[in-house]
Amino acid sequence: MSWRNQVYCEDALQGLARIPDGAIDLLIADPPYGLGKDYGNDSDKLDMQDYLRWTEQWIDAALPKLKPNGSLYIFLTWRYSPEIFVMLKQRMTMLNEIIWDRRVPSMGGTTRKYSSVHDTVGFFAKAKDYYFDLDAIRIPYDAVTKKARSRSIFVGAKWLEMGYNPKDVWSVSRLHREHKERADHPTQKPLEIVERMIKASCPPGGVVLDPFMGSGTTAVAARRCDRQFVGFELNSAYCALIEQRLAELEATPNESVTG
Repeated sequence: MSWRNQVYCEDALQGLARIPDGAIDLLIADPPYGLGKDYGNDSDKLDMQDYLRWTEQWIDAALPKLKPNGSLYIFLTWRYSPEIFVMLKQRMTMLNEIIWDRRVPSMGGTTRKYSSVHDTVGFFAKAKDYYFDLDAIRIPYDAVTKKARSRSIFVGAKWLEMGYNPKDVWSVSRLHREHKERADHPTQKPLEIVERMIKASCPPGGVVLDPFMGSGTTAVAARRCDRQFVGFELNSAYCALIEQRLAELEATPNESVTG
């Protein structure tokens, strides 16, 4: 059986040996943040030194799986992103620090410091010729803006017709309890974010690797974008959830997107 389009219910540190080196176009990693979250196991309950040591272990196991022009997105918290970015910059080229503004409403919070309402995402590439399709993720201008750019010098301008380059602050609502995408997972990421990563950084038909599948958003996004996927997940309940989400997607193919 091919390893493509599979989610293995096992530890990525062991399971990554299933994947040939140089076979992956894009690596999307949403590892435990080291904040003590409950994922049905103790994977997020390491102290700082053990957490950073574990992070280096999985990074060293995962990066050889990337193609020479492959790239990586990694979700992190501000608490550990400086150390992990340095770790990755010794192995890859850092292209962006992306801030995901989760659109958390003002509802109190901490009183001895500023409330944290964002996640940090690192975007890295293995080589200068990394794959990146800007046109697939351009954001269309609204009719008012296009009308205001009606002077002759703007006529036919690609940036005006196709839209502008997404910036490095992504304002996308977190998945609250009533959101139609929401599954039973404490740190599920929105499809909008993961699909943008895939459409920009994985060629059509390419393969996306997610070492920490969680609720399976990367697998669902890959299918919706006509890419292949492979991933790992420790929690058997989440593995069942991923199977369910993929089955539901197959039952409603009209909701898929291309790019």
